[in-house]
Amino acid sequence: MAEDSSSTASCSGKNKNTFLAGGVGHHANGLTKSAGSATFTSSKPGAAKKLVIKNFKEKPKLPENYTQETWQKLKEAVEAIQNSTSIQYNLEELYQAVENLCSHKISAKLYKQLRLVSIVCLLYALDNVLFLKKIDKCWQDHCRQMIMIRSIFLFLDRTYVLQNSMLPSIWDMGLELFRFYIISDQKVQSKTISGILLLIEKERNGETVDRSLLRSLLSMLSDLQIYQDSFEQRFLEETNQLYAAEGQRLMQEREVPEYLHHVNKRLEEEADRVITYLDQSTQKPLIATVEKQLLGEHLTATLQKGLNNLLDENRIADLSLLYQLFSRVRGGVQALLQHWIEYIKAFGSTIVINPEKDKTMVQELLDFKDKVDYIIDVCFMKNEKFVNAMKEAFETFINKRPNKPAELIAKYVDSKLRAGNKEATDEELEKMLDKIMIIFRFIYGKTEYTTVNWKECGQTHALVFPSQYMQCQNIPGNIELTVNILTMGYWPTYVPMEVHLRFSKLSTWANTQLYDFIFFPSALSKGKKELQVSLFQTLVLLMFNEGEEFSLEEIKLATGIEDSELRRTLQSLACGKARVLTKAPKSKEIEDGDKFSCNDDFKHKLFRIKINQIQMKETVEEQASTTERVFQDRQYQIDAAIVRIMKMRKTLSHNLLLSEVYNQLKFPVKPADLKKRIESLIDRDYMERDKENPNQYNYVA
Repeated sequence: MAEDSSSTASCSGKNKNTFLAGGVGHHANGLTKSAGSATFTSSKPGAAKKLVIKNFKEKPKLPENYTQETWQKLKEAVEAIQNSTSIQYNLEELYQAVENLCSHKISAKLYKQLRLVSIVCLLYALDNVLFLKKIDKCWQDHCRQMIMIRSIFLFLDRTYVLQNSMLPSIWDMGLELFRFYIISDQKVQSKTISGILLLIEKERNGETVDRSLLRSLLSMLSDLQIYQDSFEQRFLEETNQLYAAEGQRLMQEREVPEYLHHVNKRLEEEADRVITYLDQSTQKPLIATVEKQLLGEHLTATLQKGLNNLLDENRIADLSLLYQLFSRVRGGVQALLQHWIEYIKAFGSTIVINPEKDKTMVQELLDFKDKVDYIIDVCFMKNEKFVNAMKEAFETFINKRPNKPAELIAKYVDSKLRAGNKEATDEELEKMLDKIMIIFRFIYGKTEYTTVNWKECGQTHALVFPSQYMQCQNIPGNIELTVNILTMGYWPTYVPMEVHLRFSKLSTWANTQLYDFIFFPSALSKGKKELQVSLFQTLVLLMFNEGEEFSLEEIKLATGIEDSELRRTLQSLACGKARVLTKAPKSKEIEDGDKFSCNDDFKHKLFRIKINQIQMKETVEEQASTTERVFQDRQYQIDAAIVRIMKMRKTLSHNLLLSEVYNQLKFPVKPADLKKRIESLIDRDYMERDKENPNQYNYVA
């Protein structure tokens, strides 16, 4: 190639060589990216040529029609993507084209053109959005398309869009366009939401639906930020209507256990919907709606219809579910608590009030207490309110029949203690006594218990054998003796009964009021045993140290024990479970002429044996006498309460005085008895009737 030595090769000339300093080279779009220009110079023909590179002061101008042609290619690529057809151009080429346009400050125009072409594509798809699956496909396609479009226009997104805070990103722009031109269309949105609600309704009715479709569509609404306004409000309204009608209908049709399980099933289903396809924000109002319509609106009806049956039949699982469900709604636990109290009062009253149940009253009370304790622990989660309510209810019904529960408890305890290890182990007996004491604390009339208990225990004076007496009588030294002494301050007095003590030297000790004698015979044929016996039993047994057989009359003459007491004593020794004496003839009752001897074949698994006295049968007269003694003991408490009230109030009407006395006393008292005590206090000048108003009392200082 012939060139003038002084000539310069221009970068823009057709026959000149052009180099790109770090350039990309020629592209299919005809645009060359270069960083400068290069020229060849030589001073002489044939001399070595030098390469001189100069920087351009300005970016090279785009070729004519470059912007229009490039945008056309980009537009065709966007349309191909949205129409799911193949793209005719290389993606790298398209990316570079966007970068070139942005480099020449055409970003704003390019962004607007992209927005317009996206709108056209969406409008084109509008005709196909007729069913939920088409809406979902349209949405899924749009998301894939926007991902690809954003990858092509990434440079625009990261430069121009990022620098303009008022412009949404290309992805957000795609969401905005879909929301505005597709979902915001009234017909499209209405049909979409109605279709979603219809699918959920079908699922609630037991039909199988496409849950993945629901999840995708509801996720679309969330991404488009129209979930709450377009869907959730209508969904909750329809849910409320559905369960309001269902609750009313099923409460009439189903029994309470079945209804409770249905409610629990509904709550689990709705919770699963939240996890599977609903937005998390829907959980709280949705569950609250179900709880309100299926539970909150039917608290009283549910309890009235089925609680008593559940408690009567001891339906532990159903009661647990009832408590769990009622705990979810406002006022549920309180409503259950009130019905719980009423049930205990009603059921307990049937045990206490009915005289025909006197023989089984105490055991039924213990069983009932065990039952309600178990329900509180297992079903009601040891809720302290239910514990306190149970105590209050027990205290109410057990005192509806004054004195009788205390009397029967005393007899029950006495019979159990007399039986000892024959009916229960020491541990079982101790547990029973603990339970009895819990029942006993609910009773106001505790004096009745004490009086009856003293009467049933009988007179058990202690005999003391000092070592001097043991020696003077030549009694073998291997005899063991244990004596427990209770003073007068711990045990009541009794009507004296004369008996004949076997040893004259002991007669001076018989009146020392010592109790709880334990006698141990030296030996029995089948091994040594310790017998814990009463005074009367001791006097009888001591006779057999002097002879082998005695008749009823001989024992009575020798001991001086009253006839009925002696018969009870002999019955305990010869007819009970621990028969240390034998009786002829054999029978359960002691008759005149019966003869008794030591039982040489006596066997017992225990070393220490308590022989209980046979319990006396209390007559009607004795019961009346006991009640009278109880009142006599209480009259001092009544007097003190009346004086205390009058001293504080100075003047009080008859009815108000009675009311305040009842509030202070912890045991029941009849109005007639109160009137007697008031009259007694007036006679003793503690108080007086008002001269102008006979129904009013004045305190006398």
